[in-house]
Amino acid sequence: MDATDLNHYSDLKKKLASIDSEAKTGGNYIFYLSTSPSLYSSIAGNLGDSGLSEQGPDGAPWRRIVVEKPFGRDLESAKKLNADLQSKFEEDQIYRIDHYLGKETVQDIFALRFANGIFEPLWNRNYINRVEITASESIGVEERGGYYDHYGALRDMIQNHLLQVLGTVAIEPPSVFDATDVRNETIKIFRSLRPIKPGDVAKQVVRGQYTESIINGNKVAGYRQEKDVAPDSRTETFVAMKLYIDNWRWGDVPFYLRTGKCLPTRVSEVVIDFKKTPHRLFSEEILCAATPNQLIIRIQPDEGILLKFGMKKPGAGFEIKEVGMDFHYSDLADAYIPEAYERLLLDCMLGDATHYARADAVEACWTFVDPILNAWENDPAVPLYGYPAGSWGPEEAKYIFNSPEEDWRYPCKDLSTNGEPCEL
Repeated sequence: MDATDLNHYSDLKKKLASIDSEAKTGGNYIFYLSTSPSLYSSIAGNLGDSGLSEQGPDGAPWRRIVVEKPFGRDLESAKKLNADLQSKFEEDQIYRIDHYLGKETVQDIFALRFANGIFEPLWNRNYINRVEITASESIGVEERGGYYDHYGALRDMIQNHLLQVLGTVAIEPPSVFDATDVRNETIKIFRSLRPIKPGDVAKQVVRGQYTESIINGNKVAGYRQEKDVAPDSRTETFVAMKLYIDNWRWGDVPFYLRTGKCLPTRVSEVVIDFKKTPHRLFSEEILCAATPNQLIIRIQPDEGILLKFGMKKPGAGFEIKEVGMDFHYSDLADAYIPEAYERLLLDCMLGDATHYARADAVEACWTFVDPILNAWENDPAVPLYGYPAGSWGPEEAKYIFNSPEEDWRYPCKDLSTNGEPCEL
């Protein structure tokens, strides 16, 4: 059918009525918009004008619409899209899907914090030094150069996926675990994000673009050599940023977000870096290779949780070694782990919007991201760094940390030097 032609929706309506008649029941419909974003408003409008968005009394039978990202490309377009959707559907009929919110480990952050007495008391500025959220991809843009060159890593990953994960990590305990309360607490986090001033963008945000490189003896093209990418493109394929949440729980705790293409491996994880002990009882020589305590939540692949801490090495002397206690979902041989989309689409069928983005949350995230985009577009002094494909991004990404002693966690070594494979 032609999604822009209202007449074709009459045919769709007749087809659905025929199916309902054969089944001898009133059907519940989900309209899943896995289409070009330019069609979202048109499809929603035509569904509404043809009567296909109308529900029965008290919502039975029901009608729901699932919308894929991107939800706009800036705050203005996001507001327009929300208005277009809400003019034909009620907000409780609209499901803005973000597959990161359907991942098992992201959802398990709620259980980790709120089902255990040992973690939640430590989940605040008194005990946590910093939080890192990384989503790296080993592939380039492949055949998506035309799309990607108009969006970039900030729009494609930070504005939705990583900020949604941040909201899950930083959320206050909801009164009850349902869609309304969870999403009410999430929007409070997004509204508490400290705006990054135009003059601070270059200090707090590093953008990069992968360049031609040799990985394991194979030549890898740079971003500007990819199909459908402008030869002088300034679209970022890597972003690292430092941000703050201005509330009582997280006051002055830095959150570091990092994402990029053509990095050494595909991995997404959250790192909770706890503060050092208040009194350094052991010297640096005794501590040896031990690092501050870390809780690592691996979102993908090899989903699991790792807690790092120091223990004495066996034998004479008193040398502290870093050890870990880890859990892998793969160890649960009898447990079926559904794919993120599988879980989220089932939630939609059940009418559970807990792990779907609400209109106000989408707009709040764009409110935070827009000034960064504007600075990049309007200030030529803000640099775009190159980084060799297969590396962990521009060297400048480590300079956004508050201390020169701090650095990102690197889940595996640089593959361009035949480093070790990744592991939790």
